Amino acid sequence: MTKKEKKVESKEKTEENIKDEPKKTNHSKQGKLNRAAGRKFEAKVRSELENLGWVVDKWTNTVDYQKWKLVPAKRKYNPFLKVLIIGTGFPDFICIKKKEEKETFDALGDKSDAGKNNYEVIGLEVKRNGYLDQIEKSMCHWLLENKIFSKILIAKAKKDGKKMEVEYIDFINKYKKDFPEQ
Repeated sequence: MTKKEKKVESKEKTEENIKDEPKKTNHSKQGKLNRAAGRKFEAKVRSELENLGWVVDKWTNTVDYQKWKLVPAKRKYNPFLKVLIIGTGFPDFICIKKKEEKETFDALGDKSDAGKNNYEVIGLEVKRNGYLDQIEKSMCHWLLENKIFSKILIAKAKKDGKKMEVEYIDFINKYKKDFPEQ
């Protein structure tokens, strides 16, 4: 076989390989679609909780996991859209709901001050797949340990046919093996 024949044969092989290879995904386009789907799911979770009687707001603080203290979340700047993105805290939302009032009495029959905690305050992290990475788990553990939130829920997408349902998972129940003292 001459050099010219080898070149022609190798060209034919590469053209066949190109035709057989699946198309490569455009990562930029996929990222846009994923972010849009995430925003849509966050909006669905928020509206669902508001319909259940919760007051829901974006949480703008985060845990500085090097110093282990609560700090304001840094705002992200998108130079292409010339937009400053607010609300990049962890967890995504703070949810507040008034507890049902129960009159409590002390041993003397007087009204007790035990009912001072009239509100339930929880943190809500929205994850379509329902999994937290190790840093997020540590942050949740710190937030619960320091009584910032009474509990932290993870909102997970659950497909029911074509319909997307929201499943709420309690952080302590899901990750109790990682943090046995809780």
